[in-house]
Amino acid sequence: MASAVLPSGPQCAAAAAAAAAAPPGLRLRLLLLLLSAAALIPTGDGQNLFTKDVTVIEGEVATISCQVNKSDDSVIQLLNPNRQTIYFRDFRPLKDSRFQLLNFSSSELKVSLTNVSISDEGRYFCQLYTDPPQESYTTITVLVPPRNLMIDIQKDTAVEGEEIEVNCTAMASKPATTIRWFKGNKELKGKSEVEEWSDMYTVTSQLMLKVHKEDDGVPVICQVEHPAVTGNLQTQRYLEVQYKPQVHIQMTYPLQGLTREGDALELTCEAIGKPQPVMVTWVRVDDEMPQHAVLSGPNLFINNLNKTDNGTYRCEASNIVGKAHSDYMLYVYDPPTTIPPPTTTTTTTTTTTSTTILTIITDSRAGEEGSIRAVDHAVIGGVVAVVVFAMLCLLIILGRYFARHKGTYFTHEAKGADDAADADTAIINAEGGQNNSEEKKEYFI
Repeated sequence: MASAVLPSGPQCAAAAAAAAAAPPGLRLRLLLLLLSAAALIPTGDGQNLFTKDVTVIEGEVATISCQVNKSDDSVIQLLNPNRQTIYFRDFRPLKDSRFQLLNFSSSELKVSLTNVSISDEGRYFCQLYTDPPQESYTTITVLVPPRNLMIDIQKDTAVEGEEIEVNCTAMASKPATTIRWFKGNKELKGKSEVEEWSDMYTVTSQLMLKVHKEDDGVPVICQVEHPAVTGNLQTQRYLEVQYKPQVHIQMTYPLQGLTREGDALELTCEAIGKPQPVMVTWVRVDDEMPQHAVLSGPNLFINNLNKTDNGTYRCEASNIVGKAHSDYMLYVYDPPTTIPPPTTTTTTTTTTTSTTILTIITDSRAGEEGSIRAVDHAVIGGVVAVVVFAMLCLLIILGRYFARHKGTYFTHEAKGADDAADADTAIINAEGGQNNSEEKKEYFI
């Protein structure tokens, strides 16, 4: 059995303090326990008292545990940072109902503290009544999340290219908050300042941001990182950026995009800006607008195009930020060329050579009928020259052919002149001799 010793000075002081702070109903019982504990106190050889530090978020529950290895029923008590006894064995002399006994045995004293506040932070002592007495302490750390998160933009509406200041403030946290910046999904870097007041910290982060027209409607996000915060704690503001117009010219007619003489042209000017442009104007660069041009808001219509309409047409749009324009260069092409279909001429000839030439001419015209409409005037002139040359060659060949077949031909009077004495006799002989000379007839075509 362990040897007994009288209580030491610190033990008596702690027990007396516990008895003095106890409620009247418990004070007598606590004094009796004190006397019984003082009658026999183990030496504590081989015992080991230990505890663990506690970190808790403000408003939640902290659990303090005093544990003994190889216990021999020595008395355990728990004291607050002011050395006031919270629990002596299983009795609570301190008038704070937030402390509740969770477990009491010879090897453990376990106490809970509800609704923890920043004032509860500090060292809590576990004491074991041995000789010599043992003492261990646990530190309660209270985490305080930011009480308020505010974001402020220097200007509600910014102009593209302008640099604006954005501030985010996280107030009254412990420890100090870390602030991160995002523009959309892109993280940006800010500059933070920390202010400490009564163990609490206020953090202000500043972000200098140069805005562009693409930033209009994009959120700027202030996000905090703190051990007392689970998930994402953030606040955001949407950027409002004004920018000068963006101008684009769209051809709505002709659909094929090729402008020819006699056609109509319709252009539509599309202008987007913030604020939206209220006026869109058309001008002709370095010249006057054609008299037959019709302007209707963002639309330009030119009917019956001709080459005098060639030039650059400009659409201009403006708002309070600035003005912008877009140009369209008009070039009017020649109208499409059409050639009437060739006429068919039937020619009777006994010459094989001439028939071949005419066939070639007819076939070439028929084969080129579809494509000749889209050729240039120079090509048409070349085709006409080839046709004329072929006709001249045909005439030369026919002339030579008839020259070779030329003969001597006689009239009716000459047919009977050989045997007649005078002209009348010759005529009578010719008429009478027609039946006898059928085989000598010749025809001239």
